[in-house]
This record gives sequence, structure tokens and C-alpha cells, in this order.
Amino acid sequence: MRIGYAISHPDVADVLNRVRQPFNTNMPAQAAALAALEDRGHLGRSVQMNTIGLNQLADGFKHLGLNFITSIGNFMTVDMGCEAAPIYDALLREGVIVRPLANYNLKEHLRVTVGSREQNERCLDALEKVLGMRSR
Repeated sequence: MRIGYAISHPDVADVLNRVRQPFNTNMPAQAAALAALEDRGHLGRSVQMNTIGLNQLADGFKHLGLNFITSIGNFMTVDMGCEAAPIYDALLREGVIVRPLANYNLKEHLRVTVGSREQNERCLDALEKVLGMRSR
């Protein structure tokens, strides 16, 4: 399930509504999100896991010599230092899905979502492999 929300001025909400994707979240996703927000233990564990994941990714990007935008969200934006599209394609071939950001005028950047410790490690390992392959 996927859920998202915005807290904004009505004028901003109007603009967001005009440019949003064509499908809103469904009722089961909305009910699950409300239940998750009411479960303080789950919420605390989720925040803790996300913080650990952000730190793991930041350490991994530093190890690879990559710059990134510090985040408090559930993803990080990493600067590949070159056009990111070929790296994105190579990561897909490794079974790792990230998001290219060329549509946001960030052609050298990828968005990496925080996952579990194992998923983050797999992403960083694949990125190291792909970057190693590029330098040859």
C-alpha cells in the first residue's frame, strides 16, 4: 500500500490537486495509514528504523565518495557526479529500483528510498558494483 499527504494552504492544495497523479489512494490504504498513525509503538519503531536506514545510506554514499542531500524523510537524493540515467539502468539490471530525477532537472541525481538494513545493503552493494564497472 502507498499513502501520502500534504498539509498546506488551500491555494497550494488547489495547485497540487491539478498536477497530482490521476489516481488517489484507495480506502484500504487510507484506513491502514490512520491505524498506523494511531499505533504509537509502530510509529516509534518506524521512525527509528527510518533513521537507522538514513544513516546506513549516508555512510554508504560517503564510502562511495558520493554527495547527497541530507534527509529526514524516507528517501535520500544522491548526486552521481555524472548523468544518472546509465547508472539507473545498470541498477535495474542488478534488480535494484531507484528513481531517476531528470524530470526534476536533476539529471545527475537518483532518489533512493530507505528500506530494511538488508535492502539498503543490497542497494549499496549494487551501486558499488555498478560504479566499479563504470570506472573500467
